[in-house]
Amino acid sequence: MASALVWLQRAVVLFSHHVALRVAQKSPHNASPLTHVLPASNRLRSSKDFSRTTKAGHRVTTPSLVLYLLTHKDFADAPQFGLIINKSIGGSVVRHRVARHLRHALRERISQFPNQTQIVVRVIKETDSYIADLDLALARAAKKVGA
Repeated sequence: MASALVWLQRAVVLFSHHVALRVAQKSPHNASPLTHVLPASNRLRSSKDFSRTTKAGHRVTTPSLVLYLLTHKDFADAPQFGLIINKSIGGSVVRHRVARHLRHALRERISQFPNQTQIVVRVIKETDSYIADLDLALARAAKKVGA
């Protein structure tokens, strides 16, 4: 009797694990988690790169964002993006949500940028959607640098 109970418990655990995997695979949020991520090769990481881009780059301002764009022949082959989100925007959860939305939007727009470009997006004001301001800033930056 005890061995049957152990077998039944194990079967339930395996079945529930199988069901959880199937649900996760069919979920629209988890359909392909890596397709929504900005690749590591396209991320700015060092403070030196951030400061160089914000100090020497072309600046474009919108109501909620400031975009800095710098192009140089010595930069990495792929365009690189960095985000600056101040605590005045909100708590940690809000700032991380904003960062995810912006990274997702930037990932979709990677092809608009020439190689050897560094872009820093600074969020200066909280808003419901940063996408419209990001598109406006990108269009202005393209005009400014002549792309």
